[in-house]
Amino acid sequence: MSPASNPFLFTNILLLLPFLHTLSSAVPAIPVNGTCRDTCGTISVKYPFGAEPGCGHPDFARYIKCVSGTLEFSTGSGIYNISSIDYPSNTIVVTDPFMSTCSLMQNSGSFILDKASPFTITQDNIIVLLGCSSTSPVFDPYEDLCATGSRLRVCRGMYSCKGVSGIGLRQKGPASTCCVYESPTGLGSGYALDVPRLQCSSYTSIYGFGGNEGDPMKWNYGISLQYNDSYNADACKDCESSGGSCGFTGLDGSFACICHNGRNTTTNCLGQDMSSK
Repeated sequence: MSPASNPFLFTNILLLLPFLHTLSSAVPAIPVNGTCRDTCGTISVKYPFGAEPGCGHPDFARYIKCVSGTLEFSTGSGIYNISSIDYPSNTIVVTDPFMSTCSLMQNSGSFILDKASPFTITQDNIIVLLGCSSTSPVFDPYEDLCATGSRLRVCRGMYSCKGVSGIGLRQKGPASTCCVYESPTGLGSGYALDVPRLQCSSYTSIYGFGGNEGDPMKWNYGISLQYNDSYNADACKDCESSGGSCGFTGLDGSFACICHNGRNTTTNCLGQDMSSK
């Protein structure tokens, strides 16, 4: 009897389909070549990140992916390219395609950093709101949401750029619609920047000046994030010292040492026959 002629059986198959889909998507796929790549495009990929499904630490797998040679960072507000990773300082720099720079200013949306993510926004970032209305809540006199003093030079620097015409402003105009933003929740985890709600046209993030404080064309634009470095466990160090790559497997994301011959072990690659699978 075919499933189509047995309504009860057919109904049960339909009910199982969502479960089977969840089950199949929850288990990491084995890397295409049986091993973990150590680069994505020009960026070196090391633990806790992974360039292949099942590589790296599972807590980072939902945020970091290598797609067509581009390392991407995903969060609640979108997908961003990772421009660099500094492993000694445990930081990554992501670029928002709708964020303004000196050479190109455009309307921006939001940037949200999930509170549960293993990333925090670093204190190096200077968040600048551009083209804000006079009724913007950032100018509330009873709130200290805009920095004063030396940081105002950042506003004047941004408004000296020809790119301000992209958000309807004139070059070297008054910086009264600019705000070096100091979020009421501070920087760190669970950061949220909703530019439209703040009644501003755009934003930029500067994580460094590169010794060129007076030239906004040479500033370092991007969002610097620090990641939790407590994931570099002894098991991973043991795996890597044996020539393996650290990864995970199964529904629980348990640790796996992935050897160059494609074999997975729970410890390291010592004693594995590297000449055959």
